[in-house]
Amino acid sequence: MKKAKVKITKWDAAEHLKTEKDMAVYLEAAIEDGDPAVISAAIGDVARAKGMSRIARKTGLGRESLYKALSPDGNPEFATIVKVVRALGLKFHIEASAH
Repeated sequence: MKKAKVKITKWDAAEHLKTEKDMAVYLEAAIEDGDPAVISAAIGDVARAKGMSRIARKTGLGRESLYKALSPDGNPEFATIVKVVRALGLKFHIEASAH
């Protein structure tokens, strides 16, 4: 019996982030995870969904630098995160923990 071949493709979150609500829910989930690498990668996914070139222009940072910094292996400075979040039209919100 021949086994069926399975085609595997790389899943890209940015391709599935179509609405502002999708992006907000995705970022909230990343923040709840608490891992800085997950948070910065999620911000990168949203930036790619909105257009990395556009975000680079708005932040004054290089497009390639943003791709690298906001990748799962990147380690962006907090100032970069702040600039990108603002360029995405988002803002940070902090509230007291229930603990």
